[in-house]
Amino acid sequence: MLTYTFSKAEGVSLYEQLYRHIKEDILSGHLTAGEKLPSKRTLAEHLKLSVITVKNAYEQLIAEGYIYGVEKKGYYVSNIEQPLHVEAARHLPSVEKEKTYLLDLVTNSISAENFPFTVWSKLMRQTILEQDMGLLQPMPYNGALALRQAIAENLQQFRGMNIDPEQIIIGAGTEFLYYLLIQLLGRERTYAVEDPGYGKIARIYQSNQVPLRRIGLDYAGLSAQELRRSDADVVHISPSHHYPTGIVMPITRRQELLRWAAEQEGRYILEDDYDSEFRFVGRPIPTMFSTDRHERVIYLNTFSKTIAPSIRISYMILPPHLLSEYRHRLSFYACTVSSFEQYTLAAFMSQGRYEQHINRMRNRYRQKRDAVIGMIRNGPLAGRAEIMEQDAGLHFLMQLDTQLSDQELRRRAAEKGVRLALLSDYYSDSAGAPQHVAVVNYSGIELKTLQQGMERLAELWEE
Repeated sequence: MLTYTFSKAEGVSLYEQLYRHIKEDILSGHLTAGEKLPSKRTLAEHLKLSVITVKNAYEQLIAEGYIYGVEKKGYYVSNIEQPLHVEAARHLPSVEKEKTYLLDLVTNSISAENFPFTVWSKLMRQTILEQDMGLLQPMPYNGALALRQAIAENLQQFRGMNIDPEQIIIGAGTEFLYYLLIQLLGRERTYAVEDPGYGKIARIYQSNQVPLRRIGLDYAGLSAQELRRSDADVVHISPSHHYPTGIVMPITRRQELLRWAAEQEGRYILEDDYDSEFRFVGRPIPTMFSTDRHERVIYLNTFSKTIAPSIRISYMILPPHLLSEYRHRLSFYACTVSSFEQYTLAAFMSQGRYEQHINRMRNRYRQKRDAVIGMIRNGPLAGRAEIMEQDAGLHFLMQLDTQLSDQELRRRAAEKGVRLALLSDYYSDSAGAPQHVAVVNYSGIELKTLQQGMERLAELWEE
């Protein structure tokens, strides 16, 4: 006879406790396949439970397939394969605890005081009141019209781009949009990326099993000559502010790449404009999309840099002929950003809050950049570091006067609590890359620990 103990203090109903006990006996082999179970009334009397409690437990076990009933005969244990839970658990990889650093020059983040919490929370409440049941309705494949209109107006006002809101596709992060573009343009095409470049972009293309080419850079950005020598059909570039070198592509090179794209059917340029809002000298650089006359440029941007990394809202702008192709082949994909977030962001932009936020953040980032550069030039690293490409975007380069290899420099700095990203990390062939050049991502630097971190880094020269 089955004998179990029960406790009301567990906060679990009696029928569920009984269900769990019997299930455990079946999985452990204590109850074998084909073995007959006591009747509901017999088991209820034995365990001092109600018949309905036993009935509910048996019905749950039947629903999940652990037991089966035979009319006028009773209940029997099903033939269940014994699980390997314990053995599998032994092979689970351990999760390494993320190391914290006194000074992190790698991670770009936004501090809590810079996020417009008050305005954002107010707009969230406003969105609930104004949209009401609209928040529960299906979203168009390309995103909320209100957000697409707000984006189009912003681009027209600040980037001189005349865009129809229908050309805009909203997605949850640029990584997802890359995936859509690969399906739109085709896996048979050969894709090219900048070398050096942001490593995640190449990994995304590789994970989608498309042919990939790495194109080198010169003083003006991606080499047009090297691109022509390759068999690439699609090239992914960041002309307004290359990561990590900081190069701003001049008009002559942009025209060369546009000519390359127009020369052959099926060639496209993916223009990644990831942080163009934070240019500190002169006017924003015109986009290649706005100067393209042959519908060969696809424009991508994100709000992760301008608002917060957790705002996973990005967008791409398709030329008209590709928009028709997208509607025909890919409009069955649902928009991956919730309507609540889209309507909130749309209100943030249409009320002028986004422009105010960008202006405020541009000033704060300029102040932080100047503070970091000032500390480098006048602090413990004075005479040992040279600053390069500091006038655009949220990073700059720092040439270090040292004989240490990049690998050793990174390791020793980490031991002292300073996290370094080096330019050689972004090359496919790190051995042939420029050495001793740090990529300083300064938006997430805590100024209160900056001097101490620089003192720690300076200790490498004393050693």
